[in-house]
Amino acid sequence: MLGFRFVSVAGLIGVAAIGGLSACATAPKAAPGAPGALETIAVSVGPCFGFCPVYKLGITPDGTVAFDGERHTAVLGQRTRPAGRAAYDWTAAGLAPYRPVTGATAETTCETRISDLQQYHLTWTAADGTVTTLNHDRGCRSPRNEALNELLQALPTQLGVEPWARQTTRPGVSRG
Repeated sequence: MLGFRFVSVAGLIGVAAIGGLSACATAPKAAPGAPGALETIAVSVGPCFGFCPVYKLGITPDGTVAFDGERHTAVLGQRTRPAGRAAYDWTAAGLAPYRPVTGATAETTCETRISDLQQYHLTWTAADGTVTTLNHDRGCRSPRNEALNELLQALPTQLGVEPWARQTTRPGVSRG
């Protein structure tokens, strides 16, 4: 294993961070939080009222993806795969407009809310350990949040873990 570990951050249920990793030796170094800074990016996908997949995934600057299927996913448990630097760059660029100020924890703003949808916890972890967090309710509707929802929906496919994250209902496993 590559030293991936998922840990709870600030007591939030299901917030994932990838720790114990450093930037690729060939990658340019930038100050944490500066444009071009290389951070690990993690997304924790929480339950909904139904049988939504519950999982954590993360990507390092070298493009290594970690997946941890918790419930209602095709694969339960941890897996890693190489996705490449382009996958990291796609993820970092796509999430950049939503990233809070370095070291802050923020929530997306709602114009209207639909209840019982999944919660997302996004974390950016700098090489020095500084954690930046965005909490997002998929039911929190606005044009900006709809764009974020589309990006989060595409993330498993873009990172090559869609077959692992695919919704799977198993007998005897409750919803939510």
